Amino acid sequence: MPRSAEIAARLHRMVPGGSHTYAKGDDQYPEDMAPVISHGRGAHVWDVDGNAYIEYGSGLRSVGLGHAHPRVVEAVRREVGRGTNFVRPSAIEAEAAQEFLETVPTAEMVKFAKNGSDATTAAVRLARAATGRPLVAICRDQPFFSTDDWFIGTTAMSAGIPAVTTDLTVTFPYGDLDAVAEVLELHAGRVACLVLEAATAVEPPPGYLQGLRALADRHGCVLVLDEMITGFRWSEAGAQGVYGVTPDLSTFGKALGNGFAVSALAGRRELMELGGLRDERERVFLLSTTHGAETHALAAAIAVMRTYREEGVVARMHALGDRLAAGVRAVAAAAGVGEHVLVRGRASNLVFATLDADLRPSQAYRTLFLRQLLAGGVIGPSFVVSSALSDDDVDRTVEVVARACAVYRRALDVGDPAPWSGGRPVRPVFRPFA
Repeated sequence: MPRSAEIAARLHRMVPGGSHTYAKGDDQYPEDMAPVISHGRGAHVWDVDGNAYIEYGSGLRSVGLGHAHPRVVEAVRREVGRGTNFVRPSAIEAEAAQEFLETVPTAEMVKFAKNGSDATTAAVRLARAATGRPLVAICRDQPFFSTDDWFIGTTAMSAGIPAVTTDLTVTFPYGDLDAVAEVLELHAGRVACLVLEAATAVEPPPGYLQGLRALADRHGCVLVLDEMITGFRWSEAGAQGVYGVTPDLSTFGKALGNGFAVSALAGRRELMELGGLRDERERVFLLSTTHGAETHALAAAIAVMRTYREEGVVARMHALGDRLAAGVRAVAAAAGVGEHVLVRGRASNLVFATLDADLRPSQAYRTLFLRQLLAGGVIGPSFVVSSALSDDDVDRTVEVVARACAVYRRALDVGDPAPWSGGRPVRPVFRPFA
């Protein structure tokens, strides 16, 4: 990949980390096998060296309909020609808001922004203002909520964040109502909100989300659901639409724009109006962004929401994911690595785990596995599907996985993945030193 290597080197000279998202960094891919993408169409991407790949992960889950989806592209093209940003609201803002509130009927108001971090931080600010409380309680078993200090200060990359800020965030484990109750009682009257994803790699235990709703009501705090991943993957209305729980606030992004930058903060009118002009309470500075309502991004969101509702996109992603998971599990078992190469998660949001001989997560074996996938024309940090995949794409992926599992078995037999890793192992995103 000489051209990819050349552009990556240029990026590192000009851009810290060589990319604008840590999860897309060179360190997330095997050495000398981190392609720089030229273009994509549907479920396929091509790198600048001319290599073609079946893509999983779907632009970090943002491109659920596949790249350059015709309906989305046409909506964006039509709106761009009419101007993208004005000194007053545009008519499409009302259209997009109405479309969103019809898609997510548990919400009473919505405000759009450009990224998930801003939307989730805005939810935290609203919760603190509404309750007059300082603490934020987050689910510690979920990897990411925001780039802002209240969350990043709790991770291994906390440099530059004062301890006084981090001290205002407390944590609770997923799936354990007693643990949440303990946190709320320990910090009685000080927790503004509970922030979590309703589900990710595992389904919520029976009654868990309803129990969280009851605990939030009992302790007078705000229930915030981060639907960045679950929105448009669990259902068009997110996980709240599947599990029957109504949060006070929820945040959407990623798939909402099918690759275009748009996110949303939605929720109860009583809370949202704190950032409006029709309330007598002290005002909250709420998502006042120059580009939050760019017309072309909202046009993309409208096209996305209509496509999901009209074309059964979520059902298709689940069917594709079921086919992929069954195929991967079968070839892993056949190669004798069924306990080492695992597929987990909801069918529309599959991830894979790579375990060593002692069944512990291994970055070295992940490197081997990723390298074999890339060599076979499959790219992705996960097995997250887009609806643009075909059955043939999935079957081809399973064939590549079968060959990767055969190599995996050989590495286990000799007790060392290094001969097949091609260099340094891939690294976790959250780590204190490069």
